[in-house]
Amino acid sequence: MKYALFVYDLASSWDSLSEEEKHAVYGEYHAVSDSPEIVAHYRLQPPQKTTTVRVEEGQTLMAEGPLADTREIFAGFYVLESDDREAVLKVASLIPAARMGGAIEVRPLVER
Repeated sequence: MKYALFVYDLASSWDSLSEEEKHAVYGEYHAVSDSPEIVAHYRLQPPQKTTTVRVEEGQTLMAEGPLADTREIFAGFYVLESDDREAVLKVASLIPAARMGGAIEVRPLVER
């Protein structure tokens, strides 16, 4: 089964880190990316680069910025393949955002 691990980061959690600490945290993200169960991983551009698109009454409406302005930002995601849900949750717990004020949402993917 494949799972999406959505990374929600608390942007302010990076503010107090030194450059050396930031480098160490990036290393942890890369270590998770190198896990054999990881099929793909993507880091997203900042929310300020987002365009939200809606269609209402046949009209396409576009707004600059994310759908919601929240404390946590959707920062990226991993796609992981495993038949062991506990192993998936273990990998999710290794993602730095989980301990830095953010969260990791683990969601099974629908496969056709």
